[in-house]
Amino acid sequence: QVQLVESGGGLVQAGGSLTLSCTASGFTFSTYNIAWFRQAPGKEREFVAAVKWSGRSTYYADSVRGRFTISRDDAKNTVYLQMNSLKPEDTAVYFCAAGFPSSGSSYYTASTYDYWGQGTQVTVSS
Repeated sequence: QVQLVESGGGLVQAGGSLTLSCTASGFTFSTYNIAWFRQAPGKEREFVAAVKWSGRSTYYADSVRGRFTISRDDAKNTVYLQMNSLKPEDTAVYFCAAGFPSSGSSYYTASTYDYWGQGTQVTVSS
């Protein structure tokens, strides 16, 4: 049974930091690209960051580049999202997603990913 379980969300003041974790099971984690998406109330789900299955490449949305860092630990089947300098506009439910690599697929598109977690709430107060 495939599972992606996010943790680490919470309430933080603007300018603060949080680290999200996503732990996977039920598939060969090390062969999958992993991404974080987020969805704020009344808005569409949007791409945040992704890491290639090899760990050698990372991708970021312009809105978070320089503030967020994605990393993976294949020994623990876990991906992390270190979030610094948080802003109120970062408030959203954050989801992790896993996608098997295929030619022509985009890291930035939700439909690329096969498995999704249930999400963790991040709230940034001003």
